[in-house]
Amino acid sequence: MTEDVPFYVDEARKDGGPVVELGVGTGRIAVPIAAEGIPVIGVDSSPGMLEVCREQVELAGLAALVDLRLGDLCDPPVGERVGLVICPFRAYLHLPTDDERLHALRAARSLLEPGGRLVFDVFAPGARDIAETHGRWLEREPGIFERADWDELRRTLTLSVRGTAGEATMKLAWISPPEWAELLERAGLEVEACYGWFDRSPYRDGEDTIWVARSPDPL
Repeated sequence: MTEDVPFYVDEARKDGGPVVELGVGTGRIAVPIAAEGIPVIGVDSSPGMLEVCREQVELAGLAALVDLRLGDLCDPPVGERVGLVICPFRAYLHLPTDDERLHALRAARSLLEPGGRLVFDVFAPGARDIAETHGRWLEREPGIFERADWDELRRTLTLSVRGTAGEATMKLAWISPPEWAELLERAGLEVEACYGWFDRSPYRDGEDTIWVARSPDPL
């Protein structure tokens, strides 16, 4: 995935920072944002991911602009209020229930200044994608194989990846775009845009959705 990077960098430019990135991972998006001179507060629940991210930040000479913190999507260790919170690369799909999704969205909203925005991307698979990938090991990159096991009843995806460095498995859970819209409303956020891809094309019943939601201005 590379198409999302310029999208999130552009969103950060609009705001000017500091930006909170939930699920900062290896810094794939945080580093390009910081390279624009925009401060980033990066949160991740994985110490290993944060260590890799710290190395990337230092290699780029951006340590002064990236503040990395160990924490959870549902309870981010951020006391600051910012104009932009991002949660890229479908990180909210790691939350298996509506209660946890709602908790996470409310937590993100609590970090926003009035009028601030939450931007994130998720997906809901199509029947063709499930049929073409279910239960099959596919070589996504040379020497790196991926297997998707879909449970359409529970709406979960067990994703396994293996390569020369080893094997890992994660479970993701999806919901429909109308359900995301409802959760955002319940979290006190107003949907400003729902795109079908990172080129800002309107959502038209595809698998991917990119959401821009705003914290209401005070009355």
